[in-house]
Amino acid sequence: MTMHDVGLPARDDLSPSRAEVYARVHAFDRPTLVLDVDRVEHNFDALQAGLGDAHIHYAVKANPAREIIERLVQVGSHFDAASRGEIELCLSQGARAETISFGNTVKRPSDIAFAYEAGVTLFAADAEEELQKIAENAPGAGVYIRLIVENSQADWPLSRKFGCHGEMALALLDRAKELGLDPAGFSFHVGSQTRRSEMWGPVLDQVLAVWAAAHEAGHKLRLLNIGGGFPAFYGEVIEPATAYAAGVMRQVRARFGDVLVMAEPGRGMVADAGVIAAEVLLVSRKSANELHRWVYLDIGKFSGLAETMDEAIRYQFATPRDHEAMGPCILAGPSCDSADVLYEKKMVSLPVGLTAGDRVVIRNCGAYTSSYSSVGFNGFPPLDVCVI
Repeated sequence: MTMHDVGLPARDDLSPSRAEVYARVHAFDRPTLVLDVDRVEHNFDALQAGLGDAHIHYAVKANPAREIIERLVQVGSHFDAASRGEIELCLSQGARAETISFGNTVKRPSDIAFAYEAGVTLFAADAEEELQKIAENAPGAGVYIRLIVENSQADWPLSRKFGCHGEMALALLDRAKELGLDPAGFSFHVGSQTRRSEMWGPVLDQVLAVWAAAHEAGHKLRLLNIGGGFPAFYGEVIEPATAYAAGVMRQVRARFGDVLVMAEPGRGMVADAGVIAAEVLLVSRKSANELHRWVYLDIGKFSGLAETMDEAIRYQFATPRDHEAMGPCILAGPSCDSADVLYEKKMVSLPVGLTAGDRVVIRNCGAYTSSYSSVGFNGFPPLDVCVI
């Protein structure tokens, strides 16, 4: 098998990963994500080597497979949870409550109370009402205020849904104190797929300005949560994980000194630990003069490949026919929804002889696939998961 689209593999050679080899030699009766938890552990070690004394809080939402959480507990990871369900999952696999942060800025009061009673003491907020909910249901808890950041050079900058601007952040620190909470610091997210470590510089400068203003206002902040953004390979060259993380930390330490640093890798921890075993359902053209083929897979946006929205994430494909002549095609999913087109603006190069029944391996699918898969849109089953 060879790789198509532009770029180089994240691994050091062109040989298939262990998960890909498994997917090639086993038969599946529906789309299946094959996960290699040893690769997750390898990625954790590589990131930790670069991050040094920063605490890794794995972003559970990236892939909540029980086996991944279990392994990460064993190697000493902390966890970023977005819901009561994710907190319960981490606790069930042996995570200590004090290693879990409740990182969603929009929380149900009863879930805050549950987390606090379970022993979780660190919560995110970006609004006064959220601070009030935390104060009422987790009195005295530590809080960090999420900032909106701009000048992101990420492939997928995050929206304004989460975070607040600097002036409001300072007011929220004051309000947290008034409510009896412990305002520990700030968090931010540089944006998904920030492919080079130097791209963090402008965002860190922006956060530093708010941090300095907070200290001038009398707040003795001690925690900086740098969030995610650690990249995976989808066709664009990325730095090796350890070098990338070390490059980020050099910039953080140069600006913020010896503060406590949290990092929340998700994609960078699990993406290359998984591949999806899929199948071609149909190859067609829309007219006799149509230049490009349509290739329909048995998996689409609603069954695991939601990140192909706006063609933001460029998955890599491999087939048993990759030694044959190649040609561009439009790639689509199986559902009866016209939005279920994966790549059309920038087409994918696949074998010209591809036909219904041919198997396809989709590489680096360990992040945001099984967790995005619908319960059963159009009656198609949710993405199956096989852990090796």
